[in-house]
Amino acid sequence: MRTLVLLLLASVASGQSSMERMRALIRQGEIPGAVMLVADRDGVRQLEAIGYADPANRSAMQTDSIFWIASMTKPVTAAAILMLEEEGKLSVEDPVSKYIPELGGLKTKDGVAATVTLRHLLTHTSGMGEATPAEAQAARVLAQLIPAFASKPLGFVPGSKWQYCQSGINTLGRIVEVVSGMPFEEFLQARLFGPLQMKDTTFYLRAEQMPRYVTPSQQKDGKLVEAARAGLGGEGPMFRGHYPAANGGLLSTAGDYAQFARMLLNGGTLNGRKFLTQQSVTKMTTLQSGDLVTGFTPGNGWGLGVCIVRVPQGVTAMLSPGTFGHGGAYGTQAWIDPVKGRVYVLMVSRSNFANSDDSPARLAFQQAAAQ
Repeated sequence: MRTLVLLLLASVASGQSSMERMRALIRQGEIPGAVMLVADRDGVRQLEAIGYADPANRSAMQTDSIFWIASMTKPVTAAAILMLEEEGKLSVEDPVSKYIPELGGLKTKDGVAATVTLRHLLTHTSGMGEATPAEAQAARVLAQLIPAFASKPLGFVPGSKWQYCQSGINTLGRIVEVVSGMPFEEFLQARLFGPLQMKDTTFYLRAEQMPRYVTPSQQKDGKLVEAARAGLGGEGPMFRGHYPAANGGLLSTAGDYAQFARMLLNGGTLNGRKFLTQQSVTKMTTLQSGDLVTGFTPGNGWGLGVCIVRVPQGVTAMLSPGTFGHGGAYGTQAWIDPVKGRVYVLMVSRSNFANSDDSPARLAFQQAAAQ
């Protein structure tokens, strides 16, 4: 790893482009391929694909290749909640039990009753317990996860600590269903994906999309090989027998996700259509976690469903304070720098980075793209 970091630093000094740096990582067996996108408030300024979408067959990566974006789903879920808040149908200050009564009896491990709010869920400060793998595997819809969440004690008093929480985000997805009267995936399609022209963003791929799906890889014995299925209900991307995971179930392309990111960069508006007010976007992207120590790289805080760069350093050194976004388990990244007015989207699909938010691929891309 030290040798790889030194090579990346040397490439910065030489002014190498994103393509040149990614080509070096591919030669070193760090990633099989990548799609890189840079956009601003007016449109996409860079969109490039390099390497392979399948480590076994070495099929060429395309600019419209489809990736499992995992936790990059979380900002989308947060946007859905804020859309409903703007309509007066909920408030982020409401107790979760207002919409899901089964969660009204949550207590800490020592038996102290506590109130969990939507804000706690959005900021990963709820302390809610997680479903076991068996419980999650058995759930076919979001509602079937709730009994599992209700049966677990809170890990701490809500608001007192930051702890990344999948159950909290999936609970938010269920609240969208309760309040809107629509299945979560249908709400997102009607209110965000359709209007934003995110034609390849979905929880369940169609057969005609499969040729563009990027096969996840992992590094094993110094080589990249196909990775075991981790997300998507443990099945393939067409499998519809699992719930639409609000915490990390979406598949998407770089171009699609840039539409969502540019909407946020533009204060909730894109192509003349308003999705959120500037006030809601500001609330979403303003520090909400106070002085709590948060993940997944140093110097960060948390807004509503997004990570916020408080003090740029390391992999975020080239970003402005206040940059916000989210990464995914397999190395995908999307960051929005409101100071520079830029969106950075990196799509890769490797399962066993030491830290997917602090990967050499993210560092190389952002160093080149943010010059």
